[in-house]
Amino acid sequence: MDRISALRNVEDAIRAFEDGDADLADTERRVATVLRTYATEFEVENRRAYRAVDGPGEGRVVVAADPLEAREQIASLAAIDDEVDPADVTVEPL
Repeated sequence: MDRISALRNVEDAIRAFEDGDADLADTERRVATVLRTYATEFEVENRRAYRAVDGPGEGRVVVAADPLEAREQIASLAAIDDEVDPADVTVEPL
């Protein structure tokens, strides 16, 4: 799914909410589904989506040039109170 398609699908979900054809929970699910689909198909100019599958930040998805950059981003996002070592994060491409 390209960006324009994703935006159109989000717009459709919001329109259905505004028209009373969907409640907030349905709208959130539709928008989340669009975003998940967009992320899993994302690959532009040597960048792609990676998901943390183990360690701090498990389940987070980021866009990076390579697994090392993805681990560093996830470690940075996961670090709230403590330092997180990127080596403790395992990632896989989506």
